[in-house]
Amino acid sequence: MTDENRVLSGIPRQRNRPGWARTDPIDELARELDEFVAAAVHPDEIAALLESDGLSDDRIRERYGVEDSFALAERLYDRTPRRHPEPAGPPADPWRIGLLGCLLRGVLFALPGFAYVLGAPLLAGPHDTGGLPAGTRTLLAGALCGWAWNQGLAHRAYSWLGLGDRPAARRCLLTGAPAGMLLGTLVALAVAGPGHPAQVAFAAGQSCYLGASGALLVMGRERILLAALGPLAVGGLVSLARPLPGPAALALLLTSLTAVAVLGLLEAAPGIRDVKKIRDVTKIRDVKRRGERAGTPARARPALLASLPYAVFGLGTGVLVLYAALGDLLAGGTGHGVPSAVALTLSMGPAEWLLYRFRSRALAALRGSGTPRAFRRATVLALAGCLAVYLAALLALALATTALQPGAPGQAGPRLAGLLMLGVVLWTGLLLQSFGAVLGATAVCCAAALAQTLALALHAGRPHLVALVVYTAAAAAQSALVCHRLGRATAHR
Repeated sequence: MTDENRVLSGIPRQRNRPGWARTDPIDELARELDEFVAAAVHPDEIAALLESDGLSDDRIRERYGVEDSFALAERLYDRTPRRHPEPAGPPADPWRIGLLGCLLRGVLFALPGFAYVLGAPLLAGPHDTGGLPAGTRTLLAGALCGWAWNQGLAHRAYSWLGLGDRPAARRCLLTGAPAGMLLGTLVALAVAGPGHPAQVAFAAGQSCYLGASGALLVMGRERILLAALGPLAVGGLVSLARPLPGPAALALLLTSLTAVAVLGLLEAAPGIRDVKKIRDVTKIRDVKRRGERAGTPARARPALLASLPYAVFGLGTGVLVLYAALGDLLAGGTGHGVPSAVALTLSMGPAEWLLYRFRSRALAALRGSGTPRAFRRATVLALAGCLAVYLAALLALALATTALQPGAPGQAGPRLAGLLMLGVVLWTGLLLQSFGAVLGATAVCCAAALAQTLALALHAGRPHLVALVVYTAAAAAQSALVCHRLGRATAHR
């Protein structure tokens, strides 16, 4: 026996660590992979990492005592608490938009009103039935037809743009806008009759403007449209202070109309080249069909009937706005509702920005809410805040336009309350429309328009009181629809 053995024999040997005191190899692996495992949303992610590190099933069975990588991944997933890391920076907000652009669109919606100031000589003559100014029925018929048609046309063009097919959107506008112009002119002619050529000509120009300006707005050419309306705006402002001679007013009117029509045609003109390609498409149609039979998916195409509810929505809201503009005349007064109509038109700029603002706040609530109830509460608060801001803007615009219009009736009592309730109807309708819930908004707006028409035809009450009751009921119905639909997280996907 050596000295070393002799010394070691006097020291008690260190006993091997019992099995119950050994570190579990799975716990050791969990500590090594803690950051990745804590952020995993499914065990399969962990299994993929294990396999990428070269751990075979044989080594896993030998070292960790489980069947395979999936079983080991499940053990790691169960033993590690979930800790999802916060993003490095603020999350992207796709609904953030500048206020100035939205306000510009509101101004663009209102500027064409100067055309009725410059074109007043064309509408001279005896009053229409019901004491309305000459040509009112003709222009209203053409305007309602144009609003409905262009609302549906814009939805279809936007659908093509959403699919990333800009040429198809241009082709849609190139064929749809002239058809709407013709339809609006024919409707105006049917209402006016052949004995009023000046009224029909003005209505034809109105239809032409609606179609061309709609094409420019859909394609995002607001600044170009603003420049084209420059002569009209200048002439309208001057005529408010001092009436312009008839030829000068007509020249300014035709200058802006021609500019808008030409620019709208040029914007949609690239679609003509795409139309010429149809002949080439027909030559390879059989090849495409064979590809589809082999399993190649066909290109998505927006359904034509999908745009119909949007057109009907435009018709219903148009009727409601026109009743608001003609409220005093319908009541037998000598005033007019121009301030109310201008205020509603200008308010569409803030309304559009607030729609984006609501979508942004709803997205933030979706990220920050831990329960459906908390999300619903945050959504309702966002809705109330945006609606309050819109009503404040509408109120300010109504008071300002009334103060600037000499001889206009004051915005007080049922008139002002009805205007604000109509604002609620329009904004909640646009909100539902932006979420794809156009059928509910269309049903409410059309029912309100029909109810107001019947009440006025049957002389059920004073027009302003009738409007207040109808608008309040419609506002309550649409607010309930908004709270019911948008309080669910799945609506904001």
